[in-house]
Amino acid sequence: MTGTPQPDHQAIGRRLTVEIWIVLGLSLGRSAIYALVDIVARLTAGPPLAQQTATLNASQSPRPYLDLTYQLLSIGFALVPVALALFLLSGHGRSAVRRIGLDAVRPWRDLGIGVGLAGVIGIPGLGLYALGRLLGITVQVQASALNAAWWTVPVLVLAALQNALLEEVVAVAYLMERLRDLRWRTPLILAASALLRGSYHLYQGFGPFIGNAVMGLVFAEYYRRRRRVLPLVVAHMLLDVVAFVGYALVPAAWRSALGLS
Repeated sequence: MTGTPQPDHQAIGRRLTVEIWIVLGLSLGRSAIYALVDIVARLTAGPPLAQQTATLNASQSPRPYLDLTYQLLSIGFALVPVALALFLLSGHGRSAVRRIGLDAVRPWRDLGIGVGLAGVIGIPGLGLYALGRLLGITVQVQASALNAAWWTVPVLVLAALQNALLEEVVAVAYLMERLRDLRWRTPLILAASALLRGSYHLYQGFGPFIGNAVMGLVFAEYYRRRRRVLPLVVAHMLLDVVAFVGYALVPAAWRSALGLS
């Protein structure tokens, strides 16, 4: 009699490991490597970190509609790894959106939790940024350098949504699901997700590395307990919208007086 072939768990584990490296290599892992090189470059550049600047959401062309095109293309292509992660998690006919809690089955509850998480993370985060600047371990972060146009705020909101989806789906939901499939222990899974989040923020200095690693630990633990990533997406998007749009709307003279530009 011919029995059903038993799965080769070692082969499955090797395949999942390669899959993780591919997904990270196309997304946040690549960003982490660039951030590591960038912080080394900053530390060896001469001026101390406190005198250096990191610019987010920079303009890509002096021509407004060409700049808009580039911005939308960047946002769109940055979401491809999110689609890939969801596709890979949807094997055997399972819905990846339901599996990781990205669905809208309880929108008001997820929104409320997201707002709460944003407050818990955002307020201490501002304090940590200020402390990092005071200690000289954090660069000056310019959250938006887009040329003023009618589409500036909508693009910044879309950029915040893109960041939230990419980081929470890949660094939390996808990575934790796959490491769980590989039978990693829970503390190692939480640490891997948190350290990944911190690592791709290293270009901003050591303060943001620590702050984002702590944020990653809180978010990873929430996902471990609830298996819902949508509140994390909401929280992350709110934090980025406040940072990006707030920075763009505050007059330059005010930012200068506050030490933000």
